[in-house]
Amino acid sequence: MTKTISIIGSGFSALSASCYLAQAGHKVSIFEKNSTVGGRARQLVKDGFTFDIGPSWYWMPDIFEKFFNDFGKSTSDYYQLDKLSPAYKIFFSDEVITIGDHMDQICEEFERIEEGSSRPLRKFISQAQDHYDIAINKVVLKPGLSPFELITKETITRVDRFFKTISSEVRKNFKNPKLISTLEFPVLFLGAKPSQTPSFYSFMNFADFGLGTWHPKGGMYEIIKAMKALAESLGVTIRTNSNVEKIVVENARSTAIVVNGNTIISDIVLSGADYHHSETLLDAKYRQYSESYWEKRTFAPSSLLFYVGFSKKLNHIEHHNLFFDTNFETHAEDIYDNPKWPDNPLFYVNFPSVTDESMAPKDCETGFFLIPIAPGLEDTAELREQYFDIIINRFESLTGQTVRDNIIFKESYCVNDFIEDYNSYKGNAYGMANTLMQTAFLRPKLKSKKVDGLYFTGQLTVPGPGVPPSLISGKLAAELIHKNEV
Repeated sequence: MTKTISIIGSGFSALSASCYLAQAGHKVSIFEKNSTVGGRARQLVKDGFTFDIGPSWYWMPDIFEKFFNDFGKSTSDYYQLDKLSPAYKIFFSDEVITIGDHMDQICEEFERIEEGSSRPLRKFISQAQDHYDIAINKVVLKPGLSPFELITKETITRVDRFFKTISSEVRKNFKNPKLISTLEFPVLFLGAKPSQTPSFYSFMNFADFGLGTWHPKGGMYEIIKAMKALAESLGVTIRTNSNVEKIVVENARSTAIVVNGNTIISDIVLSGADYHHSETLLDAKYRQYSESYWEKRTFAPSSLLFYVGFSKKLNHIEHHNLFFDTNFETHAEDIYDNPKWPDNPLFYVNFPSVTDESMAPKDCETGFFLIPIAPGLEDTAELREQYFDIIINRFESLTGQTVRDNIIFKESYCVNDFIEDYNSYKGNAYGMANTLMQTAFLRPKLKSKKVDGLYFTGQLTVPGPGVPPSLISGKLAAELIHKNEV
């Protein structure tokens, strides 16, 4: 039976769900408050420079391919995908580690730093591949309804890996602090400290070293454009500049949404917007989770971002660059344990124009700088400038060049912007962290427990934060709607 389905938001999870629901024959409409689709994955184009405002890492290419394959398509039907070689650089205070595009190169680099480390590295990545196969084919494809979803013959024999941490496993096998930081870095995409992330999530290390780092020519927004084109080809209606002000409930069932003052009758409502915000669109009695619930969750970091256009090509950099020249653990404590602006922040810089000349004018460089910070911090213009000075000085020192005088323009984005543009809880950038107590069935539910016909998708529900999990979240939500409502 065909249903009229209204989807709030147009990020990866919402677009994903819209495609699956439209393919099943439903009448699907997306309502996006901003002027362009994409949610946190929007794009900034200025003076010939192109910036991905949000996600900038293309990992797990198999997940993207599977998504398009579900509709008889391939990623190559929409965008050109290039594997980065090298994948990225990590700048420490006294040397640089370069992560190559295959395991032999990476092992050579590990041996250079710590003799004999390639053997435990191959073993660690082999185990990580085992975890990846189980996670992608078994665990993340479950809707998070019951703890029994986690019980399979594969997970039962590996149950200890849910109670050990990434940090303990890495430090058991590696002693060099630089290699430890290199191996703990990928789980930051899951939004929590390595010491709080189950070792089972080492599958992120296989995503990194095993599957590699990729770049869609033209930037990550090419994926959004592809998904938008696919959705519209399936009959999805997309309305931008359409702010959803209320979810209407009658007799404990969602019946409509109010958009820019207009009531849109809907058989089913699916929100891909921030989960906390989505519940504020309901009358209080229909909200599943209290303010104290959200306050007690471990949220992934927010970010201070700078989009910078440079008037020259820069030296000694790659497409992706991590600056770990200060203490990794101290910065993590400033995010999770005692939230405050970090004294000596780690930071990340993305120069897509190093490998993709379409991202910047000729002989120029597009620079995306990111400092992870705790959500909910004070955000002022003065603080933004203070931290830009900190990181640009260190960038110049560590890369051995002066760049400040070559800045054509810079724009910043931080906590206040995440709240304003995405209604993000405390201005978080990546959703809710995947800690042991916030995994699978312990995350906020895809289906409302109090309102029939109301569903949720995105990085605050299952499977968790990140672009590939968001694609999967949309599919899970669509499958649950089909199971329950049709």
